[in-house]
Amino acid sequence: MERASRLDPANVGILLDLGRWQGLRYNYSAADQCFEKAARIAPNKAEALAIAGMNSRDFSNFEMAERYYLRALEQKNVAPRIFAWLAELYERLRRLDEAAGMVERALHLNSNCAPALLVKARLERQAGGRLEEAERLIRSFVTNSNADAWIQAQACYELGMILDRQGKYDDAIAAFAQAKAIMHPQMERVIVELQIVRRRIKDMQANLSADLTKRWLDNAPALLPPRRLTLLGGHPRSGTTLLEQVLDSHPDIISMEETEVFHDDAYMPLVNRMPEGTPILSILEPAPADALQRSRANYFRSAELLLGQPIGDRLLIDKNPSLTFLIPPFIRIFPETKLLIALRDPRDVVLSCFMQPIRTGQGSAAYLRIQSTVEEYAAMMSLWQTLRPMLEGRYLEVRYEDMVEDLESVARRTLEFLGVPWDARVLGFDEHARQKVVRSPTYADVTQPVYKRAVGRWRNYQKYLEPQLAKLEPFVKAFGYE
Repeated sequence: MERASRLDPANVGILLDLGRWQGLRYNYSAADQCFEKAARIAPNKAEALAIAGMNSRDFSNFEMAERYYLRALEQKNVAPRIFAWLAELYERLRRLDEAAGMVERALHLNSNCAPALLVKARLERQAGGRLEEAERLIRSFVTNSNADAWIQAQACYELGMILDRQGKYDDAIAAFAQAKAIMHPQMERVIVELQIVRRRIKDMQANLSADLTKRWLDNAPALLPPRRLTLLGGHPRSGTTLLEQVLDSHPDIISMEETEVFHDDAYMPLVNRMPEGTPILSILEPAPADALQRSRANYFRSAELLLGQPIGDRLLIDKNPSLTFLIPPFIRIFPETKLLIALRDPRDVVLSCFMQPIRTGQGSAAYLRIQSTVEEYAAMMSLWQTLRPMLEGRYLEVRYEDMVEDLESVARRTLEFLGVPWDARVLGFDEHARQKVVRSPTYADVTQPVYKRAVGRWRNYQKYLEPQLAKLEPFVKAFGYE
């Protein structure tokens, strides 16, 4: 992208894309420079500034995103959707009054602005008792063929959540299925990629052994300096965000959530040294010490850039359920790490994943049908079952149901395992979460005190899960959810 920009320095699209890639590499200053240059030379300054804001949001720099959106709104002839984009950002940041104000400005310009109506419906749902109004708003445009496919899909997901809260479970599942149908044509390439990745992971799982993992773990003294690091994994929607926010409230802990830092900066440099398609274990086992040291250094350097502060002596928690598939590379590069594995009733996990709106990607491709969601769960958690006996003393399993029943006991046990002293501030995680940016899709949930309404939720949809329950039964038994 840098070479392309040098060849065509007045190309606004290239500058905006280059800024996005710089941001994804945590080089926020360089991203800012690209966006500023694009805004200076763009024939439509409002549009360029708005795209800079959207790209900033893509790399989770919400402060930069707000700044560019606000500058876009200062221009003439601003499109209503730009007000809606800023409203969506404010809703994400829990600045709900400001979000509502931006929605009204968008609808004043265009009463049928679908992105603004979607945000307004979310605000109504989150307000508590205004579910009927939220449903009316969604239904007013959910079948609008002029709306962007992603907006239509989001509207269907939102409608499903509203109907679920109203106890209209058959209608809710139909709305979720409609969202999947809208997204499916855009997922075909991703589905193929997912199948290739899963085959490689299955091959890795088949060839793992206790002797191999012991060799890697025993190699810790050779990799210096030792790091205070914990991987928080488990399947998505198993309570990882709740646990992470509880732990992040501790002054001796700092966390990063659902980033690509480990994959891009520690794991891929090892993979890129090898021919394409090389088995994962054949990459990890012969990895030389200097390559492992570089991966370790890359990881912490990028983590500090992402966090915008030095980690120092604090314990770093890398919360990312997707990295459960990459636990073998993680312990190869960081053999001193401790593992936290979040557990939840597999039936609730599958239902929650199926209901969760996620953008196009390998993870969301697995959730297009209940059957494929179950298969994804089985793949990830069977890998964990293979690893479990090889990592005795290195992991702690934390059940979501225990957290919502007795948070203090779970927090004390977890901190003891991590070697961190007790601090009562972890019990005020919801207040802490309101003071920071939460990148997880469950950003609205973790700013609330602990609630129990999601426990046993699968029973409301049992007839839809029934054809797949036999595949989940081994995990239900193994994790104690009979």
